[in-house]
Amino acid sequence: MRFLDPPWVKKYLIPGVIFQSVLVGGGYGTGREIVEFFTRFGAGGGILGLGVTVICWILVLTVTWEFARVFQVYDYRSFFQRLLGRGWVLFEILFILMFLLVLAVVASAAGEILETRFGIPYFVGITAMLVVVAALTFFGRDILTKSLALWTLFLYGMFVFYFLAALSQGSDAIGVELAAWEVAPGWGVSGFQYALYNLFIVPAILFSTRALETRREVVGSAVVAAVICAFPALLFHISFLGDYPGILAQEIPVFAMITSLGLASLLAVYLVALFGTFIETGAGLIQGSIERVDGYLRDARKARLSPSQRAALAVAGIGLSAILATVGIIPLIARGYGTIAWGFLAVYVLPVLTLGIWKLTRGR
Repeated sequence: MRFLDPPWVKKYLIPGVIFQSVLVGGGYGTGREIVEFFTRFGAGGGILGLGVTVICWILVLTVTWEFARVFQVYDYRSFFQRLLGRGWVLFEILFILMFLLVLAVVASAAGEILETRFGIPYFVGITAMLVVVAALTFFGRDILTKSLALWTLFLYGMFVFYFLAALSQGSDAIGVELAAWEVAPGWGVSGFQYALYNLFIVPAILFSTRALETRREVVGSAVVAAVICAFPALLFHISFLGDYPGILAQEIPVFAMITSLGLASLLAVYLVALFGTFIETGAGLIQGSIERVDGYLRDARKARLSPSQRAALAVAGIGLSAILATVGIIPLIARGYGTIAWGFLAVYVLPVLTLGIWKLTRGR
């Protein structure tokens, strides 16, 4: 993994790769989020909404990572203590809720595919995912970071191959939808919501930004991260236009699209990639929680979590999310994500763009 060691990779690629790795499991891995927040607004509405998302990501990532760099706060507890003072606990509450919700979406999707495609009991897949996530967190931050980076390269290859296959078989329908350029009302708010609730990931992955040393590096890294994360969403949105509006009713749109293409080899690769993204998302979120607990122990007791304690936290988080997953993937995304997004606007996005910028100015 030496190609991940050069300074420019750690500065400009790793933060975005980790952001994308955690984001991809609940959203791009299943495609349900893309349909819910972009495709249902039509070809033009989806693309315009994604533009809103990218702008929001660049702005908030830049200020957040610059705040972390200046004040040297690389876990979300320390970050929000510096930003909000005693109000930091408000983010803690929302983070725990979103943490469980995202892992529940991941678990629900895994169970759905295992049962419908292979007839495997739901909890078998959850148990397997639990073991791998616990193993990754057991070995610590460096192994996890490199594992997520390598898996992202594999995912991008799969995304591009899927898009080309979908384009080759549905180019006429996609062309018709793009030419019509439907823009349904609500695309701007939806793109804003999508940006908001995914931004909860950012304070949890501050551990990936430790290599950033200057403001220019922070800005460059933020732009790269936003593009890395938005590109697969754009590919999926365009591909879904080949079955629009029928795709809106699919629980796992990517799975439905690949099945309709009739490519057995692509379906096999997708299933491997999908379960890998579930593991990525779980491991990335849990690592953020571990960094938070480690920060508390370091301040209060001058101690740190042991590898076995890290693995125990992973098991507990996935276990709770597996219970929540029984609600089903569509209600979880449609109701849970959209509602909690406004909470992150109040306790994270607005404070970091106002109070955060003010404190950065004072700090300098």
